Amino acid sequence: MIDHIIAYNKTFVQKKKYEKFITDKYPDKKLAVLSCMDTRLTELLPAALGLKNGDAKIIKNAGGLVISAFDSAMRSLVVAIYELGVKEIMVVGHSHCGACHMSYEHFHHEMIARGITDKTLDTIRKCGIDLNTWLEGFKDLPTSVRNTIHTISTHPLVPKDIIVRGFIIDSETGALEEIE
Repeated sequence: MIDHIIAYNKTFVQKKKYEKFITDKYPDKKLAVLSCMDTRLTELLPAALGLKNGDAKIIKNAGGLVISAFDSAMRSLVVAIYELGVKEIMVVGHSHCGACHMSYEHFHHEMIARGITDKTLDTIRKCGIDLNTWLEGFKDLPTSVRNTIHTISTHPLVPKDIIVRGFIIDSETGALEEIE
């Protein structure tokens, strides 16, 4: 698949199809969107929000979560605020999210089946990584969105003038529901 993508890319560049996407690194709408990496949202999310290339910083991960105050999603948001001028943050969960009910217990069996040893997993635990927490999803989507909003808005490095709001997007229709 990657070889097919590389071949496509050569044609894309040769035909200058990139020209309609040219912008700079600063989001025109001074907005960051934290959402899930779900493939259903790849085109639906920006289309449903009316965003075009250059409008917003879109940060995606499994579940659209900030799982700790100093994880990579939070780091990206802090950089977006201080380096890129972001003034508003949307946390956007989505219906039928695969991170709902995700657990280390499930992944453990999958990992073992794919050749990861319990010795490797024990070594990771000895380094201070709690795999149960690190690979835990969520049970309730609105609560998950609220928790992420709280983590962002109360973060010691997020200025009080940053607006943080949460939503759930329907992964079929794109309809937004605000979570308060």
